[in-house]
Amino acid sequence: MAVDRRDGGVSTSFWTGKAVLVTGAAGFIGSHLVEALVDRGARVRAIGRSRRRFNAALLERAGEVEFLEGDLMDPAFAAAASAGIEVVCHLAARVAGVAYNASHPATMLTENAVLGLQVMAAAARAGVERVLCMSSACVYRADCAISTPESEGFLDDPEPTNFGYGWAKRFLEVQAIAYQREFGMKVAIVRPYNTFGPRDDFAWQTSHVIPALIRKVMDGSDPVVVWGDGTQTRTFLYVSDVVEGSLKALECYAVGDPVNLGTDEEVTIADLVRMIVELSGRAPRLVFDARQPVGQVRRHGDSTKAKERLQFSPRVSLREGLRRTIQWYAKHRSTSEVSFHGVA
Repeated sequence: MAVDRRDGGVSTSFWTGKAVLVTGAAGFIGSHLVEALVDRGARVRAIGRSRRRFNAALLERAGEVEFLEGDLMDPAFAAAASAGIEVVCHLAARVAGVAYNASHPATMLTENAVLGLQVMAAAARAGVERVLCMSSACVYRADCAISTPESEGFLDDPEPTNFGYGWAKRFLEVQAIAYQREFGMKVAIVRPYNTFGPRDDFAWQTSHVIPALIRKVMDGSDPVVVWGDGTQTRTFLYVSDVVEGSLKALECYAVGDPVNLGTDEEVTIADLVRMIVELSGRAPRLVFDARQPVGQVRRHGDSTKAKERLQFSPRVSLREGLRRTIQWYAKHRSTSEVSFHGVA
């Protein structure tokens, strides 16, 4: 019998020997999740569109991870990927920043909805026991309460710049709950808030705010142009905390009830970019461009349910997470590892 060692609050024995499929394993959060599962003794099958997109750190563990290349929109491939699997962690998605999301609502809606349909259907046919539904804080409307409770996840339309992506994630949640009710699988639904960290997407067209600002500062832009007037606020969650919260949800709260994963460390974008500049050791001028889209004025989720149901609280502060991410980018910016954009 495996020893019930707790690693970051997640039971190692729960995962020992479990056959786990991770979709989107070539992506940012997915690559970190694969490593965490392997470290906890799981037998991991990692899915990506092409092997070259898998992070080099994962490929070095080829003896511990089964890598499959293919398109999960293909029902036959989705079925093959799910065969013999006990737990599915569905992270595969088309993800991008605010500008791309705002100008491609149909693409974001359609591709993410189809991915969810194929993965959930294949999991049900394969008799999968548990599923992680990686949703998003983008499900919330523009004028949601601050801090935002999970109960507002289906009020009105999602915030306009995330209209297509937000509706796709809402649909994924509904689909997961429907499959739970009909097929009896246990479903964990998490809504992470603004994940960041090493291996994030630093591509100009698709990056989110932190990697975009880090790249501008570290690559020598002067001035550094920041979208918005800097007064909009966000909470940011370091990637290892997202992984921990997700694993806790799968282990102890797979009941089809959405849970926000976030932090109470709210920061203005102006203070965020100044922190990045300070940690980088650079000294560029900062220019705030209020003509550009900025998304919601404030985004701050209510973390009560995560604390009570998952006993989850973030471990990595924003400042420490930024320091680690800047160091990673400085080491890897000349390689292909700095871009995990597109469908992971």
